[in-house]
Amino acid sequence: MVDGSRRKILGSMGGVAAASLLPAPWVHAAQNFKIGYVAPATGPLSVFAEPDPFTLEVMKKLTAGGIKVDGKTYGVEVIYKDSQSSASRAAEVANELILKNKVDMVISGCTPETTNPVADQCELNGMPCVTNDTPWQPHFFGRGGDPKKGFEWTNHFFWGLEDVMGVFGSIWDKTPTNRVVGALLPNDPDGNAWGDPKVGLPMMCKNNNFKLVDPGRYQSPNDNFTNYITEFKKAGVEIVGGVLPPPDFGNFWAQCAQQGFKPKIVTGAKATEFPAAIAAFGPRSEGLTVEVWWSPHHPFKSSLTGESSAELAAAYTKATGKPWTMPVGFKHSLFEVALAAFKKAGGKGPKALRDALRATDLDTIVGHVNFTKGPVPSVSKTPLVGGQWQKQGNGFELLIVENSQAPMIPVGAKLNPIV
Repeated sequence: MVDGSRRKILGSMGGVAAASLLPAPWVHAAQNFKIGYVAPATGPLSVFAEPDPFTLEVMKKLTAGGIKVDGKTYGVEVIYKDSQSSASRAAEVANELILKNKVDMVISGCTPETTNPVADQCELNGMPCVTNDTPWQPHFFGRGGDPKKGFEWTNHFFWGLEDVMGVFGSIWDKTPTNRVVGALLPNDPDGNAWGDPKVGLPMMCKNNNFKLVDPGRYQSPNDNFTNYITEFKKAGVEIVGGVLPPPDFGNFWAQCAQQGFKPKIVTGAKATEFPAAIAAFGPRSEGLTVEVWWSPHHPFKSSLTGESSAELAAAYTKATGKPWTMPVGFKHSLFEVALAAFKKAGGKGPKALRDALRATDLDTIVGHVNFTKGPVPSVSKTPLVGGQWQKQGNGFELLIVENSQAPMIPVGAKLNPIV
């Protein structure tokens, strides 16, 4: 049983890796299923980890009586480690979980800066691992993955560049512009993948009759985008698209206002996905567009609780007082996949757990997960749509405006140009 002080640590965990101080299982049992969890609780990527305290609390209650496998009851222990938004730190704490904490499985999310080093350590050490919240190409190919065989110990589920490029192109087609696109891409795994001439923005723009203006990769963090804005204005850019951390986009968007640059469409993956980041822009949030990987409108249910996406989003808001955010569903789904694999493996050790993970065929809160069907081995795709931040009451709500890549998810609003 977790004592009172530890309950306080878990419940108040926000900006620190407090749950890494949870060495005790959530239930007394002869054996425990130990899950290592790596996420950026602090640093510029911490907005991705915002739902972690809520998710851990949900899982603690859900597994309070343990989980039964083949007549045995297993306690569930989660050891949480903060990557501090650093790839090297992510690798370090993943190694600690494997070698020091002796976990049975590692789970992770929150962009390639987290998932790639974590998965690399698991592959190196023969540790079952499942990750999400990174486009599959930067995760798979960024780790040197071979499409003919995949990875032995690591599995990943999320959408791909082909999906987000389809969403971006469809959003941009819905508003009359001169079709001149300015690329805003950092020199990191995401930015380099999105700038890839074969699968990224260059190919999408070429195939859809957009003219791409690409000033090159910038070093993140960056507090001065004057050169980019100057080049965009000179080229007549009316659409800005890219993938960048929220602090970088905040600087860019503020400097656009200061320097009189007014594009008609701005679609910023990663940067404009979160209510907390959007709130900082005030009235200039209206009209910003972004890909949407999970929402209350997604027609999926949890395999653990039976909750719909709408019910999970409402539970998050009730528990935290905050609006729903996309990672809520994907945090929950990591535990859906992890616990399903453990139940299937029957507590028979790492190889059985590895095999159970690889054989995953599960309906989750974010869609169907099946690592055997591709697009490459050990990867499963989840659906993606496009959304826009629109004024609703005293704030802004992310509404789905585009579903060309996932028609099963309903459109809820018409796309409006930025004014």
